Amino acid sequence: MLPSYSNESKDRIKKINDLKAAGVIPYANHFHWKQDIDYIRKQEDKIKDVKELMENGAVGEFKTAWRMMLTRSMWKLIFATIQDHTWKIQICFMKDKAKFNTWRKLVDSLLIDGEEKSAHKIAEKYILAGDYVGVIWDLFLTKHGELTIFVKEFQILSKAVRPLPEKFHWITDKETLYRQRYLDMTMNEETYNRFLLRSKFLKVIREFYDKHGFIEIETPVLWNAASGAAAKPFITHHNDFDLDVYLRIAPEVNLKKATVGRFERVFEISRNFRNEGSDPSHMQEFTAIEHYAAWWNYEDNMKFTEEMFDYIFEKLNLPKKMMIKDKDGNEKEIDWSTPWERIDYIKWVKEKSWIDIEKYSMEDEEKLREDIKKAGYTWEWIEKQWVTTMIDYLYKKVLRPSIVWPAFVYNYPATMQPLARHSDENENIVEQFQVVVNGWEIIKAYSELVDPIEQKKKFDEQSSALERWDEEATSGDDEFVLAMEYGMPPQSGWGMWIERILALLTGQDNLRDVFMFPLMKPENGEEKKEK
Repeated sequence: MLPSYSNESKDRIKKINDLKAAGVIPYANHFHWKQDIDYIRKQEDKIKDVKELMENGAVGEFKTAWRMMLTRSMWKLIFATIQDHTWKIQICFMKDKAKFNTWRKLVDSLLIDGEEKSAHKIAEKYILAGDYVGVIWDLFLTKHGELTIFVKEFQILSKAVRPLPEKFHWITDKETLYRQRYLDMTMNEETYNRFLLRSKFLKVIREFYDKHGFIEIETPVLWNAASGAAAKPFITHHNDFDLDVYLRIAPEVNLKKATVGRFERVFEISRNFRNEGSDPSHMQEFTAIEHYAAWWNYEDNMKFTEEMFDYIFEKLNLPKKMMIKDKDGNEKEIDWSTPWERIDYIKWVKEKSWIDIEKYSMEDEEKLREDIKKAGYTWEWIEKQWVTTMIDYLYKKVLRPSIVWPAFVYNYPATMQPLARHSDENENIVEQFQVVVNGWEIIKAYSELVDPIEQKKKFDEQSSALERWDEEATSGDDEFVLAMEYGMPPQSGWGMWIERILALLTGQDNLRDVFMFPLMKPENGEEKKEK
């Protein structure tokens, strides 16, 4: 339900209706030849003499459009701050020197609400903060040296019904910021730049992949199996097929199937969905990048990861050392300089908890649960979890929170990853690593299992876990196994959580601060409407 209108909004609506009745089009269908403020600020050679402008008006050398942010009237002069996606600049309307474009004609004045209004009065009373305006103008410097636009002609492009928040009384409630991110980005330069960095980050990632011979492909969001990761899926119904299907947990299986079909290096920037709990480091919908490279193993991907981050930091001009808040809100210094530390998963979990997770097989569920409790650890749903999930939760309790600087965590128990390749030296571990920074897992990679017989066996083991109500176990995928049976090249796969890495790079401690429009519960206990 929309919030009720304030008196100011009601007055704005009346002004809009009055303009329409006077023949003005307050919502345009286009505006061509817009010049960005960033470009305008570089046109110092086009600055005009202010006395000449005030005497004769502007010639109209430039034409552009922006949003009005702040207006103030000073008798014959109206000053305003205008903003676009690049910068802010001051604009000036002078009495008798600017004409108004109704979109039908250019006028010095107009009959509005029964009264003749000069163009200057229209600018003063009918163009308000939040409105979009197109202008033809020249450039000058005020006596204080501020670069300013002198208006020759102006026209309304889009009227705002609700006023923008006051600059010095901006919203501090986080939930409101998430719900109305468009206002946050309008009023807060830091927020806008954060999402601009996100776009630039993805652009640089694509450049890096292109330089290394990767091909970007797309895989389905709806699929017949919830495979690709250990997570509870979202389930929906396909009406035409009369079939329950799953929202993608990860694009892994389809990306790997592409390698069977001659694509040796592939990547995808994908939207993934996991029907799990929310906290500052987890969201049910998120963006990830995954790639698969034939002929590589997980050690090749370690080297590739360090090269990628060196490239990202150089291209985006980011400092290698930065302060980041941990989960308790305490600031810690992070140094992204490569090479990164290597941490043995099995060794360090044992050192922290005294539990040797390598020795537990898929049949040792009760023993592992008992040993974890004896060591003094427990958590919600431990009674329903399979061996794989319990080991993961134990790691998250005893090891992951202590990792601050970027580190490769490797040597995982074989039970942990049904899609990963076993080590040739030790069949009880898989060739896998994760990159952990400040307790957050941002990257996961491994040498891929390409043996279809072994893969089918692992899927069957995971199906048994699902039957025991471990909702985070990986489901099987017969179509994937079929593709493997036609021959899948040796390869290594890699995935990175975009929101997590961007939260770290921009100093945020909640993923919602790097998600432009996060899903929120309805306000004021609003009930879901029945169809």
